[in-house]
Amino acid sequence: MDRSARMRNQRIGKLLWNFSLPTIVGMLVSSLYNVIARIFVGRGIGSLAIAATTVAFPIMILLMAVSLLIGVGATSLISLKLGEQKKDEAEKVAGTAMTMLILLPAALALLFLLFTEPILISFGASAAVLPYARDFTQIIMLGSVFGSISMGMNNFIRAEGNPAMAMYTQILGAVVSVALNYVFIFIFHWGIKGSALATILAQLISAIWVLSYFFTGRSLVKIHWKNLKPAWPVLSSIMAIGFAPFAMQTAACIQQLILNHTLMFYGGDLALAAIGIVMSISMLLVMPVLGLGQGAQPIIGYNYGAHQYQRVRETWKTAVLAGTGIAVAGYLALHIWPLQLVGLFSKGDTALTTMTVHAMLTFFALLPVVGFQVVSSMYFQAVGKARQAAVLSLSRQFLIFIPLLLILPRFWGIDGVWRTAPIADGLSVALTAGFILFEMKKLRQEEAQEPRKGGSGTTPSGTFKNLA
Repeated sequence: MDRSARMRNQRIGKLLWNFSLPTIVGMLVSSLYNVIARIFVGRGIGSLAIAATTVAFPIMILLMAVSLLIGVGATSLISLKLGEQKKDEAEKVAGTAMTMLILLPAALALLFLLFTEPILISFGASAAVLPYARDFTQIIMLGSVFGSISMGMNNFIRAEGNPAMAMYTQILGAVVSVALNYVFIFIFHWGIKGSALATILAQLISAIWVLSYFFTGRSLVKIHWKNLKPAWPVLSSIMAIGFAPFAMQTAACIQQLILNHTLMFYGGDLALAAIGIVMSISMLLVMPVLGLGQGAQPIIGYNYGAHQYQRVRETWKTAVLAGTGIAVAGYLALHIWPLQLVGLFSKGDTALTTMTVHAMLTFFALLPVVGFQVVSSMYFQAVGKARQAAVLSLSRQFLIFIPLLLILPRFWGIDGVWRTAPIADGLSVALTAGFILFEMKKLRQEEAQEPRKGGSGTTPSGTFKNLA
């Protein structure tokens, strides 16, 4: 069965499994390598180095935001165009996106390298943490294009129906990064510079792997030189769809800036190190749910483009149930092994361990509802409804989290910082529920009014222009 036939006809449960499992495995491996790298940093260098990676985190979020702006936007559009049987237009999207995945991070890197220390100080670096943060981030920014290509274009591979290949990309980068982190920190004793160098070398190898897939004839969607010149109609459509995850990551960057300064005010460098550990553990908990959502996106996008609305609804329901199961399993693990999880990052630092365990259990108090919120938000990205996706993506991190972060610590001190997350989770889930219930009702109405047929040549949402 070819890829298009699978999207249209294969049982949803099996299709979602086939698409999501490689994505989840890939994201888990990526999460593990980030966690292991931070464990190496904590045990091989110390808590100040962990705090430095926390200070650098907003910069890495911003780089990810640019990759998602182009990568996710292009991925959704490629899936829709393939569902409409418009392969030429899908290739125009891929070419424009590849060029922008090079130009945008390169511009950000140049800006950062010109103003490194003022930026890091504004991100919350103390005098003790600044040297570590400077050494780490300068190297990361020099390799920013590699990460952008490997992350952004790996989504294209998933969009054309080859999730296993996308998984191999993530596994390759993870294995290389872990191995190099160990060698550079514990054998060569290069400190935090070694960790940064290990990261960008792993991204370089992943980028070469991804590019080889597209330039050696293995891909369904081809990269043609003529399509590398950015076309504004194509780019505007990509950015319209990708704006939601871009806005979410930009909001996360602003959130992290405020969070860093709040933590420094109420808890100092120790609190910065604690939130760094919490964020590492968060990757292990949330990335599988994101992987499930990403696995569902091509299925939802293709079938939405083909007007097979019943399959769209079934994919969403199945993904929500699976995502909730993953979130509940993570929640149980936190409560069964809290000391063991935190102890991995700390070499006998009792104060850091005590603070981090308390922060972690408070921060993830409503983790079981995250599966519903993440999958439902990603649904709107998949069908090209950029405004709804943007509102839901921004709701937790910007519209809710940041105001709470500015208010709650005034009453509860450092505990107010930790309590911000579960309150924001609860409010954003309520908002998401309203959006998705209305959307499912609308899908049923459209299904009743329009007989099923293979792609009509137009996108149902009317969001995208014809790119021909």
